[in-house]
Amino acid sequence: MSSIRNLARIAAEICPAISTSSSSVKGRLAPSPTGYMHLGNAWSFLVCWLAARKAGGSLVLRIEDIDPDRSKPEFVEGLIEDLHWLGLDWDEGADVGGDNAPYTQSESTMLYERVITALEDAGLVYPCFCTRKELRSLASAPHMQDYGNAYPELCLRLSDDERRERERSGRRSSMRLHCPKDEICFTDTLHGDCHMSWKECGGDFPLRRSDGVFAYQLAVVVDDIRQGITQVVRGEDILHCTPRQVYLYELLGCRPPEYIHLPLVLDHEGERLAKRHGHFELRKMREAGITAEAIVGYLAFHGGLIAECKPMAVQELLQQFSIKNISVRFLQLEEDVIERLQKLSSAC
Repeated sequence: MSSIRNLARIAAEICPAISTSSSSVKGRLAPSPTGYMHLGNAWSFLVCWLAARKAGGSLVLRIEDIDPDRSKPEFVEGLIEDLHWLGLDWDEGADVGGDNAPYTQSESTMLYERVITALEDAGLVYPCFCTRKELRSLASAPHMQDYGNAYPELCLRLSDDERRERERSGRRSSMRLHCPKDEICFTDTLHGDCHMSWKECGGDFPLRRSDGVFAYQLAVVVDDIRQGITQVVRGEDILHCTPRQVYLYELLGCRPPEYIHLPLVLDHEGERLAKRHGHFELRKMREAGITAEAIVGYLAFHGGLIAECKPMAVQELLQQFSIKNISVRFLQLEEDVIERLQKLSSAC
């Protein structure tokens, strides 16, 4: 228990925002510069903006470029341009500055390292020498069936000598976070009370990969705490990862934000939109003459926010916005969605 209290003290020094409390809503627009923005991204960012502004709150723009292999600087400007084109704004962030810089994750790596060190000193993190290939080969082994898809904790109880032996052999280690709890609970605005086992979330997970890249789960928690984020809006594909973040909040002595996990946007065949769906990129739609009002109105209608599919500016939508109206089903696009958006644009 003393180690946890010490961790909370260290975390308070690293992230001063956790020492203060505020009843005001603060959301964040957190695009990843791994490609250009598509309709699925636009849906999440639109609701994030609406939820914060409806509550009279503020917004942060944070660039989540934690993955150096996929993040490209040339995408950052395009993402900011797309957000502004939709009519969204923010109060602090990567392009405008603010009191909670840095607003780019690649500039925060020393902070993430300090948090991992504090967790390691508390005995909550351990080196893992397992490779992906080894874990894949073990997945079908009979003695691993109890773990399902969760990490089987093979390196959790290695002795110091065993760890040194692996290091001498040239094997690099990731740093995994261990959780002794059987179940983690949290509340989501749309999904209600959620109860998930640690194994259901994948078990002990790396806070830092063997190549030195920090985990998304760690980075977003540290940044959300540091920047005072109280409301997180994102796709429901992240729902199963939320217990990992809730547990990190607990270890750092902080209260988790309000979570709103939105139904996903799917293409006409039922596949979740991804950045490989290039024809759904906002910049390409803009070049094709589609207006921001057409996209906002189309997404708002299919998401349950308005009763009629019509062009609508974000400020107009804000006046009638209620999170309670969001459909809990996925948003499936029609096969001729581009043509529909072009017709809506001509009505603007």
